[in-house]
Amino acid sequence: MSCSDDQAAPNDALDTLDDAVAAAAFRRLVRLLQHRHDAANIDLMGLAGFCRNCLGDWIADEGGMDKESGRAIVHGMPTAEWKALHHTAATPEQLARMESSMARNPRD
Repeated sequence: MSCSDDQAAPNDALDTLDDAVAAAAFRRLVRLLQHRHDAANIDLMGLAGFCRNCLGDWIADEGGMDKESGRAIVHGMPTAEWKALHHTAATPEQLARMESSMARNPRD
């Protein structure tokens, strides 16, 4: 299961955004997610089609690192430690919302 592939639209304003500004905004997003442990990954997936793991995977893909290293950056700790502290089992309803949301993500 993949969160999404980067599919920029022609003349996408994001491509003109200064890298330092984009990086600062990204760091702000990650720090918010590190603080908001109550925002479960399954609920993020169900609402927006991506979660902390997706962000970590994107970091890993773009940075040429393994997925665990990318995810640890986003979690602010090793993934196993984050899961032990914050993960709860998904309900069938959460899983159904996630599947429906993921189906709307862009694909290759």
